[in-house]
Amino acid sequence: MSVGTSIVAATPADLPGAIGQTATGDWYLIDQDRITAFAEATEDRQWIHLDADRAAAGPFGGTIAHGYLTLSLLPHLTAGLLEVDGAAMAINYGLDRVRFVQPVRAGSRVRAVAEVVSAEPGGQGVRLGLRTTVEIEDAARPALVAETIALFVPAE
Repeated sequence: MSVGTSIVAATPADLPGAIGQTATGDWYLIDQDRITAFAEATEDRQWIHLDADRAAAGPFGGTIAHGYLTLSLLPHLTAGLLEVDGAAMAINYGLDRVRFVQPVRAGSRVRAVAEVVSAEPGGQGVRLGLRTTVEIEDAARPALVAETIALFVPAE
């Protein structure tokens, strides 16, 4: 895996050939302003996300990002990691599994490592399974691992 590479398929029908390929995205800062904005948008204002003084004495040593904030960044973190030519559109089909492995402290940088794990042709297009690991810079364990499904609809 090397940063800046992407997985490329000429058409959705070529996606089965991408199984096992990986790509790594760029580092992205999750700062306190983003965490606070997410707390306001979702009305999840738990102290571990917003109260710097209390969080400093808490279990994580500072404020942390919401797990769902990190998950919601998957489209941004994986943008450009998979290029499928000849597709009319790609549709978020869902998630099979998500595990929040380690919290992301405010001020940390994260990046996505995406691996194609399945590609199933069907009547509407190809359902692509992608295992995405969100790494935390200088951390031994990732923030999360998610298995997502996208439907790639071929251009007519």
